[in-house]
Amino acid sequence: MQYSYLPSPLSLALEASYGAETAQAAFDVIYSYWASLPKETRPKLYLYGISLGSRNSDLSFDLFDIINDPPQGVLWVGPPFSSRTWNNITRDRNPDSPVWLPSFRDGSVVRFMNHEHKPNASSQPWGKFRMIYLQYASDPIVFFDPKSFYREPAYLKQPRGVDVSPELQWFPAVTMLQTAADMALVSAPVGYGHNYAPEDYIEAWLGLMEPSGWTPEAIEQLKEYFRKKPLPYN
Repeated sequence: MQYSYLPSPLSLALEASYGAETAQAAFDVIYSYWASLPKETRPKLYLYGISLGSRNSDLSFDLFDIINDPPQGVLWVGPPFSSRTWNNITRDRNPDSPVWLPSFRDGSVVRFMNHEHKPNASSQPWGKFRMIYLQYASDPIVFFDPKSFYREPAYLKQPRGVDVSPELQWFPAVTMLQTAADMALVSAPVGYGHNYAPEDYIEAWLGLMEPSGWTPEAIEQLKEYFRKKPLPYN
């Protein structure tokens, strides 16, 4: 459902809380119906959101309300820098992991991925509830930081993501304004910035759902189909 007449970057800046009530209402109706079905025969339930949809999906439920009967998992793509759960997990990530690709505890509940690192890289099996974040290190909507006005943001520190230019340097005030401009324009090519590639979505869903019967050849054919297919926003 459309929750704003503004583009996502403007919605994030001017009405960041808008849409959360809609997401909560939608989740309550769907989850209540799903939870009433017999566990043995009901379909699996996954949550999904990109950009502000990711943020509002995060705000649509309280973990304590569903902990006894949770959905199978969530896929959140390009979560805005103000996202509640993303901020908590990123802040409390394992200290040997970079901000653009955190590892969180043993990886049995939360995993991060991008175009190079897949969600099945964890050495631990999935738990009952799964969370995957798909994010690019060059995504200004994910990594915008107002404090970069006076200090170097974490995503510019070493090691950097491969999609962040080694020539990009931090300058007080300037870097924050550059990132804000990138966030407003959303003009990066597919696979960079806030423009997520279909093949990375495919890897995310494969990692989240682990469907049977998919061979590497079939997966590559599916990716190739979407590489050639014009994207709706082009």
